[in-house]
Amino acid sequence: MAGRSAIGLDIGTSGVRAAELSFGKGHVTLEKFGQVALPPGAVRDGEVVDPDAVAVAIKQLWAHTKFSSKKVAIGVANQKVIVRQVDLPWMPADELRKSLAFQVQDFVPMPVDQAVLDFHPLEELGADGGNRMLRGLLVAASRDMVNASLEAVQKAGLSPVMVDLTSFAVIRSLANSDELGMGAHVEALVDVGARVTNIVVHQGGVPRFVRILLMGGQDVTDAVAERMGVPQDQAEAVKQQLSLGGDDVAGMQAAARVVEAVTAAFVDEIRGSLDYYLASSGSAPISRLVLTGGGARLGGLAQRLQATTRVPVEVGSPMNSLRMGRTGLSPEQIAFVEPLSAVPVGLALGVAS
Repeated sequence: MAGRSAIGLDIGTSGVRAAELSFGKGHVTLEKFGQVALPPGAVRDGEVVDPDAVAVAIKQLWAHTKFSSKKVAIGVANQKVIVRQVDLPWMPADELRKSLAFQVQDFVPMPVDQAVLDFHPLEELGADGGNRMLRGLLVAASRDMVNASLEAVQKAGLSPVMVDLTSFAVIRSLANSDELGMGAHVEALVDVGARVTNIVVHQGGVPRFVRILLMGGQDVTDAVAERMGVPQDQAEAVKQQLSLGGDDVAGMQAAARVVEAVTAAFVDEIRGSLDYYLASSGSAPISRLVLTGGGARLGGLAQRLQATTRVPVEVGSPMNSLRMGRTGLSPEQIAFVEPLSAVPVGLALGVAS
């Protein structure tokens, strides 16, 4: 494994970002990290709608950050991705893979010939009559949606080597950086993007539940802009200032009330998803909630989540278990981009696994 490297590319709603990792004996090093903003509308709710504009941004990212390779792993997470726990008749892995489309056509709300399918086994079950069953997570993604992401990457001159579920990338980047020895316990990881939030419950790195919400930090900005009648960039500045505790500034009280209302609705959606998991048969209680993503910086979000879910909430540290290479970034810059790194770091880790 020594000398190997991998690059994870996260195509978000507001920007593209990538992390390059190198793998040595017993350690992983962050060699490079960079990000470039996307023009509004190029990616809508996590789905690439303008591959040309996304390709331009990716080219800028590669030119600026000087990644060592053009081979990348990309992630998908949007309303055209379905993740469900299903029970299927047991069969050897290669046979299951070949027959998956036939086995799951009743579970997928789209024609299976228009979907990219994957199945992650969780456990073997005994069934009535002695028939063996396999319980696992079924992932179905619209083929057209996946192809749009691949088109953008290829137009940028890159070679995609893997398409992964973003939620699985979040597990890889956060589940292994656990300093509290809670690997066998159940955790909820919440990665808050601009428009898409990934909620994934795992036990020791094994996914148990995935939910993709079309809500994020941009919804707060939109609400502030509409209520205060200001442009988006000014609304974003107000939101950031409130996150830093600036609600005593003239006119900020009204904005603070807007942020409070939107945050409360967002937290209710997260709690509802976790309640759904907890209500499922055989679910274990959640020991803690780990928050990451650019939207995790929203002031009061962690405290409100903890008060609402009654589960300890921490801010995740995707770079905690990584060595720092010659990234060209200062410690302050590393600290600033760390919440944004969970997905690209996890995608890169997936290439090596």
